[in-house]
Amino acid sequence: MQSFVYRMHTWLGMIVAVPVLAWASSGLLYAWPNAVEGGKVERIQASMVVITPAEAMARANQFSGRQLPTTALTLLMRDGRPVYQAIGGMGADSLLIDAATGMVTTTPPPGTLTRYFRQAHFYFFAGSWQVTLLIVLTTLACASALSGIYLNVRLWLGKFRATRRQRHLAV
Repeated sequence: MQSFVYRMHTWLGMIVAVPVLAWASSGLLYAWPNAVEGGKVERIQASMVVITPAEAMARANQFSGRQLPTTALTLLMRDGRPVYQAIGGMGADSLLIDAATGMVTTTPPPGTLTRYFRQAHFYFFAGSWQVTLLIVLTTLACASALSGIYLNVRLWLGKFRATRRQRHLAV
C-alpha cells in the first residue's frame, strides 16, 4: 500500500506542479512594474476625483444601455488622470469612467504580452473550461497533499518505533 501511495504522490506532484509553476511565474511577472501594461503604480490625485463610485457605475450602465454584471470597480491613474475601471468578468469588456468628468470609454485592448500573462495567470488558457479545470487541479492538489501527509506520518511513526525498539533492546 505504501509503495502505491508513494508512486501516486510522485505522479500527482509532477502533474500539479505544471499549472502551479505557470500560475506562480505569471503572477511574478504581474508583480514587476511595467512587465505588463498597467504595471506602473501612480498616486491618485484625490482633488481630481469628482465622480463617486455609485455615479461611475450608473454612467457605465447608461453607456452600455443595460445593467452591467460588474465584478470589480477600481480607481486608478491612467495617462495622468484618475479613472474608474469597471470590469464585468471573463469575456466582458471593461469600461473606463473618468473620475473628473464622468466620460465613459471602453478600455483599449491589451497588448499581446499582457493578454498572454492574463490568460496564463487567471484562466490557464482554458476559456469556458476554466472552472472545470480548476476543480480537477484542486482535487489533484488535495490528493497530493493528503498522500504526502500520509507518507510523512508513516515515516515518522516508523522512525519513532525503531528508536523505541533500540532503547528497549539496549536495556
